[in-house]
Amino acid sequence: MTAILLGVLPVFAMIALGWALKASRFIPEPSWPPIERLTYFVFYPGFLMPAVWKADFGALSAGPLALGTVGAIGVVALAVLAAKPLIRLPDPSYTSVFQGCLRWNTFVFLPLVAVVYGAEGAGLGAMIMGALIPAINVVAVLVMAKWGEGQGGGWKTALRGLAQNPVLWGCAVGALFNVLKVPQFPPLMGAIDLLSSAALTLGLVVAGAGLNFAYVRRNKLTIVAVSAVKLLVLPVLMWGLTRLAGGDETAQGIALLVGSAPGAAASYVLARQMGGDAPLMAGVVAFTTAASLVTIPALLLVFHLA
Repeated sequence: MTAILLGVLPVFAMIALGWALKASRFIPEPSWPPIERLTYFVFYPGFLMPAVWKADFGALSAGPLALGTVGAIGVVALAVLAAKPLIRLPDPSYTSVFQGCLRWNTFVFLPLVAVVYGAEGAGLGAMIMGALIPAINVVAVLVMAKWGEGQGGGWKTALRGLAQNPVLWGCAVGALFNVLKVPQFPPLMGAIDLLSSAALTLGLVVAGAGLNFAYVRRNKLTIVAVSAVKLLVLPVLMWGLTRLAGGDETAQGIALLVGSAPGAAASYVLARQMGGDAPLMAGVVAFTTAASLVTIPALLLVFHLA
């Protein structure tokens, strides 16, 4: 329980701060779009690049863990795409449903995995971030470019949006440095660590600024349905596939934590930048963050009793 509070309460605090700054008009409305743009194009790549660069792709249990988690993401993504004709929402809202079912908050996941599974778990956690972040961002950007408002539709537009996406460039550069074993020059890493800290803080503040509680109340069924997929279906599927792939108990537990982490604040930024339903996305992030206080310990309890 202490690990959960350490992971989730700071997220709540930063989201609440963003909401208060906007609601009080301490930061004027016209100032928020430039802050979002700075976060999306500078700070998030600055966080993702070193995360992938530092990941240990050769760690024990890394293979089954990667197979289980990436496989589960693929299954859920295909299921949500197949269900699009049945989801009676505007295209921009559908993109937020898609993101909400898949994207996870690494800032909640990392402290949890480090406390529950120690140094070995932290290393595997960093590795799986390196595998999942590019995969999830690729499919999210394609969906946003296809159905986001003002994106023009069509796969040519989608591919162009993918090529221009700074988040994916951050992951690609990190993966290249990882494969080439580029030395981590301490002064450079110090500067990158500062960018990473800014990404954490600003991403959550921007998500808080986009909260719309009236919208959440009007769309309770949508948000609850998306949250059920994210917090219950995805973690159980990741756990099961990792077990089938031969992962040990630590790998299975980490897979469960990956899937049960709440929605990512970055998904709100992406929704704002690429024509998604940003209020719905912020509602999903807020609801899954609150609900994860219950679902994470419940899933861990079931896992350890199984």
